[in-house]
Amino acid sequence: MADRDNSFSRRDFFKTVGAGSLAGSVLSAVEGEAQTGGAAAFGPGEVPLHLNINGKLHDLTIEPRVTLLDAIRMRANLTGNKRVCDRGTCGACTMIVDGRAVYSCSVLAIEAEGKRIRTVEGLAQNGALHPVQQAFCDADALMCGFCTPGFVMATVALREKFPNPTPDQIRRELNGNVCRCGTFNRVLEAASKAGQREVARG
Repeated sequence: MADRDNSFSRRDFFKTVGAGSLAGSVLSAVEGEAQTGGAAAFGPGEVPLHLNINGKLHDLTIEPRVTLLDAIRMRANLTGNKRVCDRGTCGACTMIVDGRAVYSCSVLAIEAEGKRIRTVEGLAQNGALHPVQQAFCDADALMCGFCTPGFVMATVALREKFPNPTPDQIRRELNGNVCRCGTFNRVLEAASKAGQREVARG
């Protein structure tokens, strides 16, 4: 009787066939794109990048793998938004890109080229705090400060989306931000108190 432990099973056969077909398809797609002049490749070295941050154009040279957070903190020297979890779960790095609050640690800088990026540094105007910043001060919604810039940016995005937000809307829109010091009640109060007319100035 043959030794079954050394036999080539039908499952092994189909695995081999499937892997071979997939590899062939990927290779064909890559070759086809190269022949037809498809999407251009970037990297792995540094490439020129132009980012519109707080209304000012920043000319940077970075590797395509660099996140928006790292590009802005390390190359544009705007360090207001913080790196905390670095995995898109705490919200401390929240910025506003084309009107949407995003985790900048989870967005490649190269993806943000040509878009309008707003960081916490761009909120105050003519020496006056943005209404949301002022509301955070008035409500004492600050503790260690690491989460604060992200909460402020998320709240600005919230108030621009909902000028008169309900408590449920506030909780839902700020749900992606975490305060390890536990000042959630004061953050919610600040988000509720920021003035509608003033917030609209963006």
